Amino acid sequence: MAKIMENKKTWFITGASKGFGLALVKQLLAAGENVAATSRTIKALQDAVDTTSQNFLPLEVDLTDECSVEDALMLAHQTFNRIDVVINNAGYGIGGSIEELTDREVRDSFDVNVFGMLNVIRRVMPYLRKQQSGHIINISSIAGITGVTGWAVYAATKFSVIGLSEVLADDVRDFGVKVTVVAPGAFRTSFLTDESLVLAKKPMEEYKNVRETHQRFQNMNGNQAGDPEKAAKAIIDVANSENPPLYLLLGADAYERAMSKLDKLEKEFKLNEAISKAMAYGA
Repeated sequence: MAKIMENKKTWFITGASKGFGLALVKQLLAAGENVAATSRTIKALQDAVDTTSQNFLPLEVDLTDECSVEDALMLAHQTFNRIDVVINNAGYGIGGSIEELTDREVRDSFDVNVFGMLNVIRRVMPYLRKQQSGHIINISSIAGITGVTGWAVYAATKFSVIGLSEVLADDVRDFGVKVTVVAPGAFRTSFLTDESLVLAKKPMEEYKNVRETHQRFQNMNGNQAGDPEKAAKAIIDVANSENPPLYLLLGADAYERAMSKLDKLEKEFKLNEAISKAMAYGA
């Protein structure tokens, strides 16, 4: 593809063949923006987006392979001459108690949900620093603020996304780079289908509460209140705003759960306030 020099914003989006990623790609292309998008298989991405637009650069990328990520970012920059917005959207759900999940299952989850995102950030920052501009948007989950029974490892990966995003925002501010972490609630995407969700292969009958929670979530599939098209538009609006927020909660359920967590934290912290403050020498 020949280098495109037009004056428009360039977006680099991971996990773009379905869900939020696909909705973002389609809306951005409809608006005439440049989009470099990644997926594990390029055919799935091309079939899902279904366009011949020169503004679209589909990329087959293994996010857990830093060289693969580096090559994709290099090609995106060569094609569009800049990278303005990076949306780390790739990820999947994993359910099961810690005792039920194997080390391999846990590590695979962190590889995609956390280390894949870190690979992108690490390799895109040289471009953004040179430009002295850019916006990194990391897709976490409301589970990264307040977890749910049976999803401890998933919550751990998404808590990681939130924690590193908070500090990243401070680290890169002097380079003109902005950071937003998105925490969606339940949206009508493929998240609860077999292609996006891993459950413990060796469930234990002792964890009845975990099975009940998983069943409740799976029964929700296809009936989630959240509209992914509205979520994509909200993310695009934030990326185009002059002063984007660090946090973006998406969905009434996400907002209510986050506010409930704030109340819970305040009560928990104050419960042992005297002990917390009595740790200094001589106190």
